Amino acid sequence: MSETDVFERLGLTEYERTALTELLSLGRTTAPTLAEAAGIPKARVYGVLDSLADEGYVKVIPGRPKHYQPHPPEEILDRAEENRRQDYEAFVGDIEAERESFLAEFGPRFERAGEDITAAEELFYVVDVGEPSERETRRIYHEADERVRVLTKAFEYFETVEPAVADAVDRGIDLRALLLHPDTLDPENRERQRDVVDHLRAAYPEVGIRYSTNALPWRGTLADPSMAYDTGEAILLVQEDDVPNYMRQAAITENGAFVAGLNRYFDLVWEYESDAPAALD
Repeated sequence: MSETDVFERLGLTEYERTALTELLSLGRTTAPTLAEAAGIPKARVYGVLDSLADEGYVKVIPGRPKHYQPHPPEEILDRAEENRRQDYEAFVGDIEAERESFLAEFGPRFERAGEDITAAEELFYVVDVGEPSERETRRIYHEADERVRVLTKAFEYFETVEPAVADAVDRGIDLRALLLHPDTLDPENRERQRDVVDHLRAAYPEVGIRYSTNALPWRGTLADPSMAYDTGEAILLVQEDDVPNYMRQAAITENGAFVAGLNRYFDLVWEYESDAPAALD
């Protein structure tokens, strides 16, 4: 992550980023000196410095003139984390304060609006492929109680879900991944798959991995299936290599019977139509 990315994550304006960057190079200085060094209008520099001080990134040293000194970089990042934590706690408090009245107002409206929804309409909802689908996939990992099953070509999106995978492994979730056989992949995807599998086997040996010897008609992640059809959730999409991701959507279902069917398919392929990576080394 670059310096610019960090400052953007801190929520700093352009002038604030410029001022803090220059302060970290100059050390203790006055506002006019900083304004000249950083190219910030003198009429703006005091407001910029006051804002940085309010966030806890800069300390103000009284005097005539006042001096400004940046906190050490590590303290700046620690303060940024604390600021975000406090903002989050305040947000949660505000939401909880309004929860009862919000539910009383909109709960009945939602129930009335949903009275005519058919079972077929309740089977799926969709999200765009990319960050929305990856966010939902991470949520499924985090909310799983017992098991997670993954069907994927090369697990090429693994980096974006790895923290959620690590969380699931730490919680003792039974996690298995079924990938396409490397012989069916082009060289680029084969190499990408190999890197992911090597990393999984080294960092998460608890994760089961096998290669499907046949094509997989759908890709996705499912969690907590039940043959009683009363639990389970899945996100899936059909394989369409000729359709770019920005034009694709993933389906999400909480229908227990459907998730159980997806899991049955996974189990059959895992048991009868797949090889372990070790057999291919």
